[in-house]
Amino acid sequence: MEISTNPSISTAAKNDIIDLQEKIRKFRNLQIDEEKFKQFRLTRGVYGQRQQGVHMFRTKIPYGKLTPEQLRRLADVSDEYATGNLHLTTRQNIQFHYVKLEDSPLVWAKLEEKGVTSKEACGNTVRNITASATAGIDPDEPFDVSPYVQAVFEYFLRHPVCQEMGRKIKMAFSSSKKDSAFAYFHDYGFIPAIDEKRQHGFEVHIGGGLGAQPFKALKAKSFLPVDEIIPFIEAGLRVFDRYGEREKRYKARMKYLIDPKKGIGLDRYLELLDIEKESLASTKHPIAYLAHNYEGLPETAVSTEPQTEEYRLWRKTNVFEQKQAGYFGVYLKVPNGDLNSKKARQLADIIDQFASPDFRITVNQGILLRFIQPHHLPEIYKALLPLGLADYGYETLADVTACPGTDTCNLAVTNSTKISQVIEEMVKVEFPQLVEHEKLSIKISGCMNSCGQHMAANIGLHGSSIKNGTSVIPALQIVIGGGVEASGQGFMAERVIKLPTKRIPEALKIILNEYVEQSPAGESFNEFYQRLGNRHFYSLLKHLADKESLTSEDYLDWGHSEAFVPEIGTGECAGVSLDVIATIIGEASEKLDLAEAKQGEGNYSHAIYFAYSAYVIGAKALLLEKDIACNTHDKIIDDFQEQLPGLPLVESAFPAFKDWVLKINQQKPDSDFTSNYLSGASLFLDLVKQTRENQLKSSKTQEEKLVVSNFYKA
Repeated sequence: MEISTNPSISTAAKNDIIDLQEKIRKFRNLQIDEEKFKQFRLTRGVYGQRQQGVHMFRTKIPYGKLTPEQLRRLADVSDEYATGNLHLTTRQNIQFHYVKLEDSPLVWAKLEEKGVTSKEACGNTVRNITASATAGIDPDEPFDVSPYVQAVFEYFLRHPVCQEMGRKIKMAFSSSKKDSAFAYFHDYGFIPAIDEKRQHGFEVHIGGGLGAQPFKALKAKSFLPVDEIIPFIEAGLRVFDRYGEREKRYKARMKYLIDPKKGIGLDRYLELLDIEKESLASTKHPIAYLAHNYEGLPETAVSTEPQTEEYRLWRKTNVFEQKQAGYFGVYLKVPNGDLNSKKARQLADIIDQFASPDFRITVNQGILLRFIQPHHLPEIYKALLPLGLADYGYETLADVTACPGTDTCNLAVTNSTKISQVIEEMVKVEFPQLVEHEKLSIKISGCMNSCGQHMAANIGLHGSSIKNGTSVIPALQIVIGGGVEASGQGFMAERVIKLPTKRIPEALKIILNEYVEQSPAGESFNEFYQRLGNRHFYSLLKHLADKESLTSEDYLDWGHSEAFVPEIGTGECAGVSLDVIATIIGEASEKLDLAEAKQGEGNYSHAIYFAYSAYVIGAKALLLEKDIACNTHDKIIDDFQEQLPGLPLVESAFPAFKDWVLKINQQKPDSDFTSNYLSGASLFLDLVKQTRENQLKSSKTQEEKLVVSNFYKA
């Protein structure tokens, strides 16, 4: 496949894909260090998996919006380069597994032909921006958030501030105050609002997160007009990039930066954000609002509705009336988020026949079809049946969210997929009344990192283990009380007890029976849990943790016949880095090259930010020669200013280095300032190189210094 001349791929995407091909070639020829290459490929959606020699390839699909044509291409690509499976994620993406590294540029190119990218799907970037799948058809929404999500996605794709942050940033837009996109646990969460002038805007929440230490996001703005969203985010990302932690990985998320005890606090963050915002090209960025104008499919003959209990339950749990009169949304349960290529193509045909020409991947690994006319509901149900996609109980106890777990993930401790199937079967048999009448959630992650979003579930489970003498038992930590209430209030689940995985179905029966028997009418599950308290549930389940009653079955994980052995690898976003100072100086030069290219295009804002990065990286190189830790950009700038007396070449030209570099947040990005700032960066790097040459000449070994640490990543 010739990528460079392909008219169906944008110039920016072509350059990215060709760059990936070249970096793979250099990596194979040992011209690029493995750690450096890993950081590069992650930002192109290429992620290592548990099995050696193959990779997971992740797409980036804003708010999960796809067309039947794109779905067919995804199916074709999976057949050709992966396993024929399309894995739907809680980030509204699609992943392929078992992709060969050399095939990843071709996978990317074939997807780009149909408008699907993998740029910044992994790594320390702005990850996929999620949103309520119902956006645009939600009866409770004040307006459709989709146009704003799309605009934010397009603006920040390939933006220089998003390429090498200390950690990833996740954003979510909910369609209403009911917060169906879980804005409350995102780095940036947006809830739509309308002011007294009928102006569109958002309530903004910052600093949420799941994982080992979950945080609820803090309200930053009660109302932010839509034309201020992009400047607000851009300025906020610049603050995060400059002040965010980079050495201690567990402290590198937004939730720690705005923590008043561990970081700078929300108020200071917002003050710095306002300073940065004034130096942007514009403090307002209008976004065109284009309401969905779907006219529907032609009328067809009325079909007879199936007279079955399964169809009745499907209509009740998987179908809802849209805000557009006469149309319905239809949810599809996709077991474990796995859709094989044959079914994907058949589903594309069904969508063409019965629904609007776009659909959504949901945040719980399902699919939402839109604009279904009432007389088509029986027909679409019949068409979905042979695909196994007409199962009832969407977003109930019978619809368990589960990450891939030990099937493919390096970090997973236990299996997530098999036990999710066991749980779904159990609750349908044991608790049919809850499946029909309650929107309760069970979510499973293979480890504590929460890819399955277990901390945002009424009942959550995450992989762990229990020692018993010299043996190890596969276990799951039970957490209870998370998720969003009908009021829109979000909760983080609380840890209750860790149990052997084979005892989890029994534990769930005990919890659910207690709810059925002890909860009065109208009390939600989370209210029930909060009323009785954590200790009550610990006492209910404690007997299941008794090691004296263990059987041989307890030593086997779900889906396995051999004794459990925990095999936890290194996460792809972690790891120790090593480099020589010359390479770091080379990175600074690369940033300057990018700055000059953007200047040539007239994109002054991007040019200035690349130049800013060149200053910081160049300064970092000389600080590392002195073994000075470089864990934030802000510290690098301060420390370098203090070190200037020992660097006479640099001091003579940049006596006020800090003031000069931070002109980035004091000047508008016009042509004159851009030329000035880039000229300064060019001079600065020349002086850094000359200083380093002098250092080497005066050293005894005249060998480059090896830097081995995480702290040099800043």
